[in-house]
Amino acid sequence: MAPVTRFAPSPTGHLHLGHAYSALFAWHTARSEDGRFLLRIEDIDRQRCRPGFERDLLEDLDWLGLTWERPVRRQSDHFDAYRSALDALQALGVTYPCFCSRRDIALAAGAPHEEDGNGPLYPGRCRAVSVTEAAARIAGGQPYATRLHVANAVAITGQLDWTDRSAGPQTARPELLGDVVLDRRDTPSSYHLSVTVDDAIQGVTLVTRGTDLFAATHVHRLLQALLGLPTPGYHHHGLLTGADGKRLSKRDGALSIRALRDHGHTAAEIRKMAGF
Repeated sequence: MAPVTRFAPSPTGHLHLGHAYSALFAWHTARSEDGRFLLRIEDIDRQRCRPGFERDLLEDLDWLGLTWERPVRRQSDHFDAYRSALDALQALGVTYPCFCSRRDIALAAGAPHEEDGNGPLYPGRCRAVSVTEAAARIAGGQPYATRLHVANAVAITGQLDWTDRSAGPQTARPELLGDVVLDRRDTPSSYHLSVTVDDAIQGVTLVTRGTDLFAATHVHRLLQALLGLPTPGYHHHGLLTGADGKRLSKRDGALSIRALRDHGHTAAEIRKMAGF
């Protein structure tokens, strides 16, 4: 079966060579196997996403020679779909409210692992909060996030598997990321929940993304099983790095496609710099 792939950038800054590599990887994979290539704008973080960045990234991708199916899916247009998925998980008894701040978690965890690369692995402090106490704290206006109770979820699904084209068959280990956040007060859906729902709705059959998201796939496989969603194939590709050996990142000020264009580089040159 011909694959359906996608590239799903967040408009929080300009695209850099690492993004170009990921987009070209998904695009070439679809084209080489007579498949379809989709584009999705992951803009659930309304505080950091900017319309100007979205316009620029669409222009950069078009300039690079990529073509994709229309319409483009924007996550900010589909919060109702993520809410429905969250309601289904809550009905299964696999979620709980977490009242911890990021500082609370950092102080309590003392673990080197990170959830989504944004902080220490959650130590489960609020897992033991009673339903009565949680309801009272919510009624009192205390801010909270909704977390996935991984142990309860695995008790329902049992052992799960998924396959990566490079690494081969995998046994799902969602505990690697702990009880991940599914939504926050300021963000109606998390990356884990929205991506899982979107890939199913868009009919993505092959998820191509960097190896930095390999561990997240274990969680996504669990969410798929809980929500009754299909499981796509996966291909986690290597990451482009800078001269210092670190992976390219917006936060690190990696040289953007736009800057390279302004310095006179052609689209063909940038595709070659990105490995294509």
